[in-house]
Amino acid sequence: MTSLVEEEIRSVPFECRGCWHVWEEDYQVRHIEDRHGNEGVIWLRAGVPVPPPSPGAICPRCGSQQATMFPEGYLARHPELRRPPEPEEPDPTPLLSPVRKPYY
Repeated sequence: MTSLVEEEIRSVPFECRGCWHVWEEDYQVRHIEDRHGNEGVIWLRAGVPVPPPSPGAICPRCGSQQATMFPEGYLARHPELRRPPEPEEPDPTPLLSPVRKPYY
């Protein structure tokens, strides 16, 4: 009893309609064909089977279930939608001027 299994990783972009947060979720997708020619698809996250991604995903920021999906690869073509990284903490070292103070 042999079956053909192919796996791929898919990044699915979402946008929350509540807080406008944009994020991606990575899925492992297994395409299976048994010896009778029957095909199936299994979606996994962290090795656990999950339903395929769909609109209505839960926003990781605000918990809203009013998310919409973008086509796969959409965020790669629209980097302006990605949130910029948080700014680094300022350096606590005091700044010293290289210019000497006048003596008068």
